[in-house]
Amino acid sequence: MDDSREIKDLLYEQVARISKAASSPKRLELIEVLCQGEKRVEQLASDTELSVKLTSAHLKELKAARLVENRRDGKNIYYRLADPRVADLWVMLRELAEERLLELQAAMHELITQSDELSPISGAELLTQAQHGELVVIDVRPEAEYAVAHLPFARSIPLSELKQRLNEIPANKTVVAYCRGPFCLMAKDAVDMLRQQGIHASRLETGVAEWRLNGLPLATD
Repeated sequence: MDDSREIKDLLYEQVARISKAASSPKRLELIEVLCQGEKRVEQLASDTELSVKLTSAHLKELKAARLVENRRDGKNIYYRLADPRVADLWVMLRELAEERLLELQAAMHELITQSDELSPISGAELLTQAQHGELVVIDVRPEAEYAVAHLPFARSIPLSELKQRLNEIPANKTVVAYCRGPFCLMAKDAVDMLRQQGIHASRLETGVAEWRLNGLPLATD
């Protein structure tokens, strides 16, 4: 084998480290959760329904591929994405899978019925309607995730608090709920709860990662 072949093999091998690290379904879920902001290992374990030990092992693999970074604060270890493009990679990989894999399309259809989705509307149009008060956008993720980044004009009403805060939602306007993205069910549960109260509600499929990748503005206030 000549030197040029060895170098070429090395180049592909290094790039393959990224795909190997992201080849686990649970690691992909961890990346999706970290798209929402920095989190403690224990919170990541809770969000992905894994043990702390297994979560740490997955995070170690992601860190070895330079996809995530960590920091220690006392006894707590926090993880974050190493680069915003890691979030972009997740979104583009998921979108490609949704386009190419019939099995995924079928699973998505069973998971969330078409009636749950917001009628086709551009991000810019959604922003305009929200700014003018024509509809109400609620972010049903945990408040800490909302604080990191959220859609402009969105209100933070975590799913766990929604039932107690229904009086904050105008009954005469359409409500659009969103959470972490297409695979997240918090927004669907919020829509179901709102509809039971007679409120016209729809689910926005995208989350902050998709919003950012599409070049749309995000707020942090």
